[in-house]
Amino acid sequence: MNTDFTFTIKNICLNENYHPSENTRITTNFANLARGESRQQNLRNTLKMIDNSFNALAYWDNPKADRYSVELEIISVDIDIEDSGQSFPSIEVLKTTVVDHQTSERIEGIVGNNFSSYVRDYDFSVLLSEHNKGQAQFSIPDSFGDLHGKLFKYFVNSTTYKKHFKKTPVICLSVSDNKTYLRTGNQHPLLGVEYQPNESSLTEQYFKKMGLQVRYFMPPKSVAPLAFFFFGDLLNDYSNLELISTISTMETFQKIYRPEIYNANAVAGNFYQPNLKNQDHSLTQIVYDREERNKLSIKQGKFTEENFIKPYQKILTQWSANYAL
Repeated sequence: MNTDFTFTIKNICLNENYHPSENTRITTNFANLARGESRQQNLRNTLKMIDNSFNALAYWDNPKADRYSVELEIISVDIDIEDSGQSFPSIEVLKTTVVDHQTSERIEGIVGNNFSSYVRDYDFSVLLSEHNKGQAQFSIPDSFGDLHGKLFKYFVNSTTYKKHFKKTPVICLSVSDNKTYLRTGNQHPLLGVEYQPNESSLTEQYFKKMGLQVRYFMPPKSVAPLAFFFFGDLLNDYSNLELISTISTMETFQKIYRPEIYNANAVAGNFYQPNLKNQDHSLTQIVYDREERNKLSIKQGKFTEENFIKPYQKILTQWSANYAL
């Protein structure tokens, strides 16, 4: 059995002229914005929001708040299971680059940020749904997330990843609206005030199988904490500008997709419970169809089942059973 899966990395600039590729999940943040009549204005406004947020956080030696801009690259990772030249879209992430207009320097940012995965769609929209069909009480399959987690760790530890990226990824997500968060006394100059959840979520458990830890911080000028998933030491492994590039990029996306939480008019207090029904929030000038996005995740999960899980099930099952870092 072939145990040396092959990864291929492709990259494309995320700018106002971006068009999603055929292999890009349409539910992905940036791909969803790049559709319809407002696509170019959506992208232009989003990128401007990111730059404004970045300069607001990187305020030192930046009196006019225009010293920096952030360039985004979409990193698409395809996986070839049988070394046959036939690949399947594995994951997509974003890579940030900070442009310092004062020094003309280009500073490599963080890879990860947004996280998109067809196999995750399958796990949550197909596997989990079928497992609980007709059941009186919700439960999780014993091996839920095992394959996805091992594939992700295999990629991050691969020579392909290490050839392209200097540091391990950081993924930034929204907080969960079915948990509560308690403000702690810990505070970081850029990540902000740390929060701790009252319990672990299914998302946390899923990302833990990918080898990722999680911490929750509410950055300065923000109104709600963000979830940062990472390897190693989040506070010390990355530079100030690297961290700011992730904060500014992902909080901008969350303001668009979760305005009830991240564009709320009230700041999270000591005891915080996110509320997607919160009416006291502001909307961005960016068009977004959240209902369509939810429907498409089911379609994409079934696509993964038919084109990846079923055709390679025997190989994937044997590989997963034997794989260990």
